[in-house]
Amino acid sequence: MKAILYRYFFFSIFIICSCQDSPKKSKPSHTLDLNPEAYNAAFLIMDGVFNTELTAPYDIFQHTKYREGIKPMNVITVAKTKDVVTSFEGLRIIPDFNYTTDSIPHIDILIVPSAEHHLDTDLEDQGMIDWVQSVSRKATFVTSHCDGAFVLAKAGLLDSVASTTFPSDINAYKKMFPHLDVRSDVLFVHDGKYITSAGGAKSFEAALYLCEHLYGKEITESLAKGLVINWDLQVIPRIVKP
Repeated sequence: MKAILYRYFFFSIFIICSCQDSPKKSKPSHTLDLNPEAYNAAFLIMDGVFNTELTAPYDIFQHTKYREGIKPMNVITVAKTKDVVTSFEGLRIIPDFNYTTDSIPHIDILIVPSAEHHLDTDLEDQGMIDWVQSVSRKATFVTSHCDGAFVLAKAGLLDSVASTTFPSDINAYKKMFPHLDVRSDVLFVHDGKYITSAGGAKSFEAALYLCEHLYGKEITESLAKGLVINWDLQVIPRIVKP
């Protein structure tokens, strides 16, 4: 009887130790299914990013994959971390790529939504500014919404083009960057590869404009209809320079 009890005792200890020594399985990270034939549209996000300037163009671009006969967009998010990014309104987002450590596929379209500190401390992040400069050199289009224009301007990307930003920040924009050609009373400005928009809900219009530029009126009207947006480019206050 004692032999049986000893055997049971040592077997129990073995099981307990085995369980304790086994490494915990981590949750697998999400994987991206990127279409190699699509444009890569990358959103630069950070803590304090504003929901609308992120989600409005994100929705428009994401829906291109559901249209036939066009080169759609792979929509990705990029940050200087893989940890959760929290928007100004409290939305928690897991970035797809960390631009400081990850190998990121070529970015065709860079989108810089507005964030809470785009007029101050974010502009002191030289690593972020350098990354924006580097990506912009090879991107086909570089776009900003609302105060995202401050990041592009800080990176020196708007020195020779016309641009705009959030209406109530126009004066601050002019003061910080007095050498820029700043336009007001428009929803967006397209000059060269750069598209800057007033932001807010009008970020939809700037995103739809880029789609019309790439895909034509019919596809863009279909994208707008899918999101219950009345789209008519001709009635939108804008500046488009050749």
